[in-house]
Amino acid sequence: MGCLCSLCPKSRQEGERIPSRRLYVELRKDQWPIVYCPSYNISFCGLENCHPFDSKKWGRVFKTLQDHSMVKMENIVQPVEISNAELSLVHPVEYLDSLNWSFNVAAITEVPFVCCFPNCLVQRLVLRPFRFQTAGTIIAAQLALQRGWAINIGGGFHHCSADKGGGFCAYADITLAIRYMFRDYGIKAAMIIDLDAHQGNGHERDFTGDSSVFILDIYNGSIYPRDSRAKAGIHRKYELGFYVGDEEYLSTVETQVRGALNEFQPDLVIYNAGTDILDGDPLGMLSVTGEGIIRRDEVVFQLVRSKKIPIAMVTSGGYQRQTADIIANSILNLHHKGLIPMETKG
Repeated sequence: MGCLCSLCPKSRQEGERIPSRRLYVELRKDQWPIVYCPSYNISFCGLENCHPFDSKKWGRVFKTLQDHSMVKMENIVQPVEISNAELSLVHPVEYLDSLNWSFNVAAITEVPFVCCFPNCLVQRLVLRPFRFQTAGTIIAAQLALQRGWAINIGGGFHHCSADKGGGFCAYADITLAIRYMFRDYGIKAAMIIDLDAHQGNGHERDFTGDSSVFILDIYNGSIYPRDSRAKAGIHRKYELGFYVGDEEYLSTVETQVRGALNEFQPDLVIYNAGTDILDGDPLGMLSVTGEGIIRRDEVVFQLVRSKKIPIAMVTSGGYQRQTADIIANSILNLHHKGLIPMETKG
């Protein structure tokens, strides 16, 4: 019997590998297209505190949304852990095998002490949360096609390319989400709007020369990773100076996002909504306020949704403890403004 759902994965030619359908979900009417599970959070004998990243910020975001009675565990989507076989759609086996060495994971996460621990422990306490978040980004892309929007409370590992991790990014979740939607849901064009403070060099390397993926990247050009080769993958680039504040930043975002959407017509937008643009962030070195971040997300959703383009948001970087509350308050604001309604796509 043939599938009656237009959003089910496309049928394969005989002999072609069937994708794992366990990554995908059919959303209930009473369920938010918001993706999260407690396995996102990293706890590694206290050593996670050696990195400026708040390794439990995803749980803090969810708790704030829960405290405001927007969500509960029963009405969000909880992802499964992605497998190496599913990661291999993008990552070569050589790269995945390299993660079996704790030294390599320590370099990627920028936590040197990780190299002193058995890899079985590193896999369970560090890489496993990343794998859950990576699956979450793929599911968010699928749910955006189904509902018109979706948010993965984690993900946004934009420094990881198919064959190289770095900058606390071990898996190329954005690339994987787009490749899976191309393969399984028949989309022909995608856009990445990357508004993290850092250049998204991972997905830029992956999609260099691919005219079906348009990348807009607004970032501080004087900080990590300063990847000149990856810049070839950017279609619309704006490099910010140090300590840019709300007025200049928000004007730039609106102009650049509007211009990108006029230049390219995607079937799906992946929005990398990093909060390391926040004033005081030790790595982003910009001066945008929390209110400015909330307004930025509203502008992006307004512009994308006004064109009836599905949008999947991931949370990416953000290195201060207050960023969790800002992300949650931004999601609440999007809901209050009617930009992320519960009802299904019209």
